[in-house]
Amino acid sequence: MSYKIHNKSQLECFITENWNRVNEYIDQQSSDLPIPFYTSVDIRESKDKFAPVDNNIYPAGFNNLCQLDLDASGKQFRTTIESYSSGAKKIGIIPESNTKNLFYLDHLAFLSKALMDEEYEVSFISFDEDLFEGKESLSLLSHSKFEINIHKAKIIDQIIFADETALDFVVLNNDQSDPLDVEWDSIKTPIAPSPKLGWYKRQKNLHFEEYRDVADAFAKNFEIDPCLLQALFLTKDGIDFSTKEGLEELGSAVDELLTKINTEDGERKIFVKASQGTYGMGISVVSSGEEIVSMNRKKRNKMDIGKNKIKFTSALIQEGVDSILRYDDMPAEVTIYLVGGKPVGGFVRANESKAANENLNSRGMVFRKYCISEIRENNDYQSKEAVYSIIARLSTLAAAKESIKLS
Repeated sequence: MSYKIHNKSQLECFITENWNRVNEYIDQQSSDLPIPFYTSVDIRESKDKFAPVDNNIYPAGFNNLCQLDLDASGKQFRTTIESYSSGAKKIGIIPESNTKNLFYLDHLAFLSKALMDEEYEVSFISFDEDLFEGKESLSLLSHSKFEINIHKAKIIDQIIFADETALDFVVLNNDQSDPLDVEWDSIKTPIAPSPKLGWYKRQKNLHFEEYRDVADAFAKNFEIDPCLLQALFLTKDGIDFSTKEGLEELGSAVDELLTKINTEDGERKIFVKASQGTYGMGISVVSSGEEIVSMNRKKRNKMDIGKNKIKFTSALIQEGVDSILRYDDMPAEVTIYLVGGKPVGGFVRANESKAANENLNSRGMVFRKYCISEIRENNDYQSKEAVYSIIARLSTLAAAKESIKLS
């Protein structure tokens, strides 16, 4: 098939020269959809494509945003919260129960700052009784020495309370790989994102199927080769890494995908990802199906059980996109943060212990601020950041379509 835009350089030029037109298209496609409250999208750039490789509906890295991006986040939070709960003033944040992660506590501090800078009253609350050990609140200190006080959440007359304060709106920042024991449907307090989008229910497989449809429609509308916007993938269900059930079929899927990938520039990798994996867990990077079939017990154990002991039974088999990005001579990838479907910030994830075709979201990774707000302030769309923002918006559009099927 013939395309007007058939290589990466042409794609970059098209997006930067047609910024308003491209965003108007995404706005139109999003207008009747439940766009997630906030998202983060990991994006890889190779020599021949841009591709989102993960989408998180409960992002946990606001501490990695620059101050300009954090300011932009706050302003967009106000716009988005108003669409859920007009006139809201008292905001609750439900965090993860993993309070020993001091960098995550930094994230909570910066997330709350973005809201408080918009003159919201912010409280941290939790429904996890085990967190409090019989007390009504928990006081913690983050890596950067911010104090985080978490109150035991209460429900009175279907309204969520923090201590004695009735909340107008609640931000969920718990990905629920282990679902919270709460009857969400009985609560009148607006909550976003939906508690029904947790990893106990969500699947990477479904997300990337939706993204493929979104990217293909976008590409068709603008006569773009869709391969420039996405990583190739296959999906496989019925896997048990502990018993080796389904590993032969999974290995065959790896080999099948390899036949579809251009290998002129050398060995290509395949990322085998647990479909419900989060925090970079449940990922193996392989060069052949045989590596899956002959996987030793230690590696199978890492692929078998994830965060909060969730058992992985489905896998996403995804083309490894070799990153051409470098930061301080380390291979890197970009993460874009969105609020209400609008890009507000970003950062770079780099890892000196990994190669450009390996999983960078793993031990040894570091984060560097990456200020996309400079685009808005300078009206400068002749930049990579503009392309990353569009890819992130398309991924978030896919997450909206995905959420309809999960609700």
